[in-house]
Formats: sequence, structure tokens, C-alpha cells
Amino acid sequence: MNQIKNHKWLKIILSLVTLVSISVILTGCGKSNASGSKDEIVKVGVVGTADNPIWKQVNKNLAKDHIKVKLVSFTDGILANQEESNKDLDLTAFQHYAFLHQEEKTKHYKFSVIGQSYLVPLNVFSKKIKNLNQIKNGDKIAIPNNVTNAGRALKVLQSAGLIKLDPSKGDAPAIKDITQNKHHLKIVQVDPAKIISLLPDFAAGITNSNFVQAAHMNPIKDAIYQVTPKYNDPKNKPWINVIVARKGDENNATYKKVVKAYHTASVAKVMKAQFDGVYTPAFKY
Repeated sequence: MNQIKNHKWLKIILSLVTLVSISVILTGCGKSNASGSKDEIVKVGVVGTADNPIWKQVNKNLAKDHIKVKLVSFTDGILANQEESNKDLDLTAFQHYAFLHQEEKTKHYKFSVIGQSYLVPLNVFSKKIKNLNQIKNGDKIAIPNNVTNAGRALKVLQSAGLIKLDPSKGDAPAIKDITQNKHHLKIVQVDPAKIISLLPDFAAGITNSNFVQAAHMNPIKDAIYQVTPKYNDPKNKPWINVIVARKGDENNATYKKVVKAYHTASVAKVMKAQFDGVYTPAFKY
């Protein structure tokens, strides 16, 4: 009898062990990352937190595909590119073509654009004049002191008819590349974050929209001159922000779904509601 009982107990124990093993295997199959989430996580490097509402909508669009974007915020895009190159990020979404090309040229990164996001203006502001027709000989103009935005600011001044630039310098001309300056303007490079506060010392200044908004001004309505923000205008292409992957990941199926979820009417609607026309969607939807 004892042998029969022991045999029955042995069968019960083996059955329980089998059930537990199957449960562990099935649970393991449902996981796709160390956190235990059933969503596939895509780490995207951004600068600051302004774009969070956009990516919140992207995640809503991705829910059906069990993909979730996890934003990694940086104070400096240079660091974000380093992290992507080191494979600590999957994608980045903070830079325009001109900045990307400058980074690739100087640091030999192997990146690929997998989608466009938006176009943000770089406009002219002033506390002294109402329009650029009031510019006088010898006036001082403040522009950003980093290579790509300084080049873009000079292009803005050229589009306004105030200067001419050496066309061979492409998207990143410098002050030394000015070939005509009919008003003998004194163009001064300044920390872009300080330009709005320094406007009383200049006839005008050009800086990034985020710094304009931080000063409680509207980058569109408060500008005394602006370039029309059409993303399909070839002149604006260098300044379109892009979603970037490492070379070789251009056809990654998950990344393609992230871009598809971004290029939607729902995301364009969020841009319009959150940014009051400052962001122009750079994609068809």
C-alpha cells in the first residue's frame, strides 16, 4: 500500500512541476524586455521635454503594434548623437539635416534619416524696430554662436536682402563668407539662449524658437521678419528636423512602424494644438 501511495504522490508532484515549468515558459515568451513589459521598447533621444506631447500621441498610435517609445532627454544634442553611435539609443529625434550633416562630417558617425518630423522657424526679433526696412548703416545684429544656427541665421539675413553670401559655402556659411553687406552691419555671434534678453543692445537678433518662447514671446507673431515655413521648399530642407537611425537599421521593421505612427494626422493635430503654428509638420498625412 505504501508503495502505491508513494507512486501516486510522485505522479502528483511530477504533474505540478510540469505545470509550473510550462507557466514559466509561457510567461517568458510574453516578455520582450528586462522590465517585464509586453511592449517592445524603442529608446529615442530628444533634447528637452517640449516634444513629449507629440511622442505621447505616437505611443497611442503604436499601442496596437505592442511597441512603446521611451524618451531619453538630453540637454545637448551632441551627447544624444554620441549615445546613439554607442548603441545606447535606438533612434534620435531632435536635429535638423544641417546639424546632422555637420556631426557626421566632424565625427564620422554612420547615421541614416528614416523620417522627417517638423520644421521650426528661425526668425528675426527686435525691441527697437518694427521691420527690417528700418535698419540703419552700422547697426548691430545678434546671431547664434554655434556653427549650424549661425549659418542658418546668415541665410535668413540673405533672404531678407541685407547681405549676400558665398554660394559655395552651402548650408553652413560663416561671417567671413559674407560677400556683400550694403548697410555695413555688425553681425555679432552670441549664446542663442541670451539673444532675446540682449535685444535692447542690438537693432535685431535671430535665435531659436524655444528661446523665444522661454522669453514669453511668440516665434511667429512677434517676429519682425520670417522665412515662410514650407517644408517642401528646397531652401528649407536643411532645417527640417529628422528621425535618425544608425546605418544598417534603415529597414528595421519596428523603426518603420515608429515613423508610420509619427506621420499621421493625429500627430499633426497635436503639433497645431500644442505649438500654435510654430511647428510645421514635415510629412504627408
